[in-house]
Amino acid sequence: GSGVAGLSCARLLQEAGHRVEIWARERPPRTTSNVAAAFWYPYRVSPADRVHAWARASFAAFERLLPIAEAGILRREALELLAGPVEPSWAALLPKSRPARSDELPAGHRFGQIFESLVVETPRYIPWLCDAFLAAGGTLVERALGGIDEALAAADAVFLCAGLGARELAPDPSVSPVRGQILRVRNPGLDRVIVDEHGEGAITYVVPRAQDVILGGTSDEGDERLAADPAATAAILERCVALEPRLRDAPLLEVLVGLRPCRPTVRVEREERGGTPLIHNYGHGGAGITLSWGCAAEAVGLL
Repeated sequence: GSGVAGLSCARLLQEAGHRVEIWARERPPRTTSNVAAAFWYPYRVSPADRVHAWARASFAAFERLLPIAEAGILRREALELLAGPVEPSWAALLPKSRPARSDELPAGHRFGQIFESLVVETPRYIPWLCDAFLAAGGTLVERALGGIDEALAAADAVFLCAGLGARELAPDPSVSPVRGQILRVRNPGLDRVIVDEHGEGAITYVVPRAQDVILGGTSDEGDERLAADPAATAAILERCVALEPRLRDAPLLEVLVGLRPCRPTVRVEREERGGTPLIHNYGHGGAGITLSWGCAAEAVGLL
């Protein structure tokens, strides 16, 4: 796989001295990772204890990339809106996390958590990561596999980082798609992320990047449609404008759809298939970017 999970594993393997070849049905920018809202936030993913460790490790890794402009990592203040005065479970992971003051909340909201997040501009980050892999001597082959045995026969070890493709390749019937639709609008001068998982309907988020803002979203379980839904577009705009009125007149630039590769729990584990190590790293749901470096480090450590 050549999404963020596969590329992160590949880079760590290269740093450990291994020769790496990626096989992928699609290469960047035609991956789910390229259409992710991509801010640090452990969304739709478990188990909590392992997720928190992976998320913390990834946050530290992205912080180290902040000085590299080409990587497209931005430091952003973020606000999660809450249903009550209870801190989210991940709040202890970040040193700059605190309850929001009333003057920091959108109209109609009473509770929230302010924290420092990192926004990953995937149209810049994924190509940068792929270029780094290739520059370090890696090979990327566009190839649709009929089964994982093809890879096992050709390598000393195989890392399965195929996202939704793991459903057939592992095979793992517990992997299922959760459709996400997002909008890209021109940035009217915003620099704070807002996320609301507790409102009516789907999760709502406003993610300012350098030149645009990502607005979301939807969480349509079992839905594999990749076509944009005009009704969802209108609903997303309405919810986001309610949280941040300055978005009202922001020009709509693009509507994007991706399928989150969800699973009851993230799978990072090793097994042997015919004497060849097969290391699984998939099922990251809506937190692929958030967990990428932490999961990759654990997966590579299993080799």
